[in-house]
Amino acid sequence: MRSLSNALNPEIGKTVQVSGWVNSRRDHGGLIFIDLRDHTGIIQLVITPDTPEAFAVAEGLRDEFVISATGLVRERAPELKNPNIPTGGIEIVVESLTLINRSEPLPVNTHDEGDLSGEELRLRYRYLDLRRPSMQNILKRRAEYYRVLRRYMDEHDFIEITTPILANSSPEGARDFLVPSRLHPGQFYALPQAPQQFKQLLMVGGVPRYYQIAPCFRDEDPRADRLYGDFYQLDCEMSFVDDGEVVRQTMEPLIKQLVTEFAGKELMSEEVPRIPYQEAMDKYGIDKPDLRYGLQLIDLTAALKDCEFKVFQAPCVKAIRVPGGSQFTRKQIDEFTELAHKNGAGGLAYIMYENGTVRSPIAKFLKEEELTQIQNLTGAQDGDAVFFGADDRDKVNKVLGQMRIAFAKALNLADENKIALCWVIDFPFYEWDDGANKLDFCHNPFSMPKGGLQALRETENKLDIAADQYDMIMNGYEICSGAVRNYNPEIMYEAFEILNYGHDEVAKRFGGMLNAFKFGAPPHAGCAFGIDRMFMVLENLTNIRDIVAFPKNGSGVDLMMNSPSSVDDKQLEEAHLAILPEDE
Repeated sequence: MRSLSNALNPEIGKTVQVSGWVNSRRDHGGLIFIDLRDHTGIIQLVITPDTPEAFAVAEGLRDEFVISATGLVRERAPELKNPNIPTGGIEIVVESLTLINRSEPLPVNTHDEGDLSGEELRLRYRYLDLRRPSMQNILKRRAEYYRVLRRYMDEHDFIEITTPILANSSPEGARDFLVPSRLHPGQFYALPQAPQQFKQLLMVGGVPRYYQIAPCFRDEDPRADRLYGDFYQLDCEMSFVDDGEVVRQTMEPLIKQLVTEFAGKELMSEEVPRIPYQEAMDKYGIDKPDLRYGLQLIDLTAALKDCEFKVFQAPCVKAIRVPGGSQFTRKQIDEFTELAHKNGAGGLAYIMYENGTVRSPIAKFLKEEELTQIQNLTGAQDGDAVFFGADDRDKVNKVLGQMRIAFAKALNLADENKIALCWVIDFPFYEWDDGANKLDFCHNPFSMPKGGLQALRETENKLDIAADQYDMIMNGYEICSGAVRNYNPEIMYEAFEILNYGHDEVAKRFGGMLNAFKFGAPPHAGCAFGIDRMFMVLENLTNIRDIVAFPKNGSGVDLMMNSPSSVDDKQLEEAHLAILPEDE
């Protein structure tokens, strides 16, 4: 039995047997042509009346029927060759034909040509959607991707170790998926948001370097770049490391290799910049900047401190110069303004520079010297536009950070064949949670604050404490997060106490790790790469569900398997659970 790839260049005149799906069938009266498809491609079968049994079978075939054929390979006539497929120069003259299985009319398109079925329908019939050649290619590419990851980690002396799926609940920043215990009524396991505690315990256990392609579970709202429920990360940890730069330098060559050798893309810079968190926010308005284009935020606060224009009488005034932005239409300006509103801005002031003149609704409120200062500081030239944000610094950064992305998209500034990498470092250890109206960890509770115990105790404004945490950014997507770990129980207790977690509660939640740290825990550091998201970027896709075999939809529902679903009363009873009625 041959796959079609093995039949690409066989000896002409050789008899082969092939199997697959009927991709299409063409009846030319005395001849029937069938394009046979498997995971490797398509080959043409020719059935003639000279083989009456095979011809009778061929007359009843329809698209997606599963068949097996035996026949003689021959070269096609020159005028009949198809240069668009690898097997276009040959065909198989069928001697025998077997119908293996029938197919009902398909609810979705299994070809890449023609109109693609809607996502909800494709996910409901994902097993059919996977027959599309592009999906077959993605699955093969993903397998190759995993081989590259494992090969690199093995070559750099990392040991692959699996960690438990049934774990304990921990404050990682997202909601846990809880699993009720049948044997211990009223108690729950949690599916791990990450193998964080286990990999740190491996360091205490004497493992020098650990890694795994780890399943992770988070009850977060799905997005185009974030799968719902479960996803995978390349998780790693290194013992006797107390500097995040060691981890960054160890893992960086892997990502460069994936960019250039695996994906065949061009690096924007061989040197990957390290950008402090606050600098990223001040320059790009976001902690995951896309460096394929400029459009940096320019601080005009000092220059406009005496401005009488009321809008600019704000704690912070910044601007973005958009080269070629004067071409924006009125409709585009309105869309940009609406986006600014959605991100908390009162409006979106702008100045257009055209033919040596200034066109702007706000120009009449500004003095000539102020207009000159704005143009000089932003470097605006003819054909450019300058957009402004004025408010407190954090809000201005947030608004203009989103506007920067929108401007780049409108002008098509991001080259999908280029990859811009950077490390964002020195994240805040704590952040303010507006929803809960309280201080919380910025990333996770297991990172080492820079300055250690002294910084926690002596820094008056806890938001000023930095952590030895770092993210790797690829074309505006966060693909990695890591940190030097807190392996000192005293520092960990203090970090939680600032958030009003008592010693008993911390010991109850993290007793296993805290106890381990009392027995000669080495310094250690590590990171985790979101390999689904990274693969999506490397493959030039914008929807992360397109790179997974069986994803859930945008509402977190598996339409194919009807999940989530209700369970019967016996199962609830065994798990010591009861379903409360919804409030009327």
